[in-house]
Amino acid sequence: DMSKCPIVIVNNISKTYPIYNKPIDRLKEAIHPFRKKFHTDKVVLNNISFELFEGEVIGILGRNGAGKSTLLKIITGIINPTSGEFTVNGNMASLLELGAGFDFELTGIENIYLNSALNGINEKEVDEKLTEIINFADIGEYINQPVKNYSSGMFARLAFATAVHFIPDILIIDEALSVGDVFFQQKCNTFIKKHLKHTTVILVTHDMHTVSKMAN
Repeated sequence: DMSKCPIVIVNNISKTYPIYNKPIDRLKEAIHPFRKKFHTDKVVLNNISFELFEGEVIGILGRNGAGKSTLLKIITGIINPTSGEFTVNGNMASLLELGAGFDFELTGIENIYLNSALNGINEKEVDEKLTEIINFADIGEYINQPVKNYSSGMFARLAFATAVHFIPDILIIDEALSVGDVFFQQKCNTFIKKHLKHTTVILVTHDMHTVSKMAN
């Protein structure tokens, strides 16, 4: 029974970055005959483990530099963990770095098609959902303008609308909504609750209110 299978498994994930005081130290270390260390290790993540099942929403809180984004970047495959492993069962939509998968020279509509294609969604599916996406993003005439003319708020609206309308198995949101206004955040939260009941959500935020409303 699939529903009893975890959708995301994170197993003892750690991430350590070497910190060099001076750029030359990196070179010294590389050529040192006895492998002398010229760096200190900064531990960003220390043995993180959790399992998430279908439809669960996990909220990740922590101050800047606590490693929240690092964890998400590992789960989405942008960076590798130093140790540990993880499994992701399903297709993933992530709103990590607003702008990943967008071409700033293209219009909003063209970007909806481009972004969807990058996520393996065909043109016909986009045709069917296009009106819904445009209405949800609610950025008016700007939808026909190049994305480079957008404010960060408009951009967030378009990115979110595009990501969630094809019902991903896993949705990863990193503070992406914080650039939108309060009404738009509300609209997003409502959409997730109503339409993404079976989607497993990983939510990184500073906002306790959002976490208390969304996460279980």
